Amino acid sequence: MQDLGRILTAMVTPFNKSNQVDHKRAAELAARLVERGSDGLVVAGTTGESATLTAEEKLKLFETVVDAVGDRATVIAGCGSNATEASIALTRQAVSTGVHGILLVVPYYNKPPQEGLYQHFAAVAGATKLPVVLYNVPSRTGANLLPATVLRLAREVPNIVAVKEASGSLDQVAQILAGKPKEFHLYSGDDDLTLPLLALGASGVVSVAAHLVGPDMQRMIEAYLTGNVKLAAEIHLRLHPLFKGLFITTNPIPVKWALRYAGFDVGGVRPPLCEPSPEEQKAIKDLLYSLELI
Repeated sequence: MQDLGRILTAMVTPFNKSNQVDHKRAAELAARLVERGSDGLVVAGTTGESATLTAEEKLKLFETVVDAVGDRATVIAGCGSNATEASIALTRQAVSTGVHGILLVVPYYNKPPQEGLYQHFAAVAGATKLPVVLYNVPSRTGANLLPATVLRLAREVPNIVAVKEASGSLDQVAQILAGKPKEFHLYSGDDDLTLPLLALGASGVVSVAAHLVGPDMQRMIEAYLTGNVKLAAEIHLRLHPLFKGLFITTNPIPVKWALRYAGFDVGGVRPPLCEPSPEEQKAIKDLLYSLELI
């Protein structure tokens, strides 16, 4: 299996002034991220505003990013939805765009039981030979993919190779890491938990903050893995205000405005998301100044 990498950036989707996908800017952003510490890019995930992208927009975005980064980074396509057949269809179409893997979010709103989740993920993964990453984010979906179900999928579905864990539960993470097959990987879904989860055996992070501090996050992970825990902790503590500040309102609102202030405008967000309040804008800008990012 291809190594997915340590830092997978959950890439924002750039929009133009008409709120259409800006493919030129998306290609520039993808290349910029890879040059600045990202081993892989997750395209059309939560941070990419997948909920307001059409299937056609997603497929074009996958093509754009693959063309921009080639084999310099892994490109993981967000193909999950709350409808199994729709997820299967998009996954099959995504394969032809050249992506290296598939991200499948827990189905949202309809709150399937664990058996329903197992059947959903097994069915979608069965539609491709590409590596599949599960994505558990109960705060968004209203359903929690429990460790027993993750481990069952990891053991029984060969191309389900990883989980992005964004439940915020260290207990849940520990259960997965204690019981997983050797080849299965767990990624932190929260930047502020990256270092703690590395200590438990996580493989890396699906990051929002890497849009701004990718090299620093690479240094943090490398320091930890080479035994310099003190340096890793110092980097984590320095970046911690950014990790939290990028979530002062709904993601990806803060990171899009942060990129604008840092000199790389990616446009706004699609409704029903909206621009940050004046107070939030000031807080984001002050945070970037404090870290000398602007």
